[in-house]
Amino acid sequence: SRCINAEYGSSGINAEYGEPGARHTWMEMKGMYVANPSAMVLSGAFMLKHLQLHEAGDVLIKAVKRVINRGEVRSRDLGGSCTTREMTRAFLAELDAIHSE
Repeated sequence: SRCINAEYGSSGINAEYGEPGARHTWMEMKGMYVANPSAMVLSGAFMLKHLQLHEAGDVLIKAVKRVINRGEVRSRDLGGSCTTREMTRAFLAELDAIHSE
């Protein structure tokens, strides 16, 4: 995951964006909904922290860690059979649980 700072044209506008890093694009899996969304969610969390929204970023990281460590919901690359949607829903449910604590 990385955060990139770019200046656009002569306007002097600076923008930053985060992106998950990957060695393999898995194009052959396109449309199968088996990708692990953890990297994308964590990239967003790191971007929030970079934007000084530390609490929001920390909560996202905590939710992802809890879901993965619990081991009930795992994508194929983690030895499970869950879809991208199921993993994402697990992260969202964990966010709700964290906010209810």
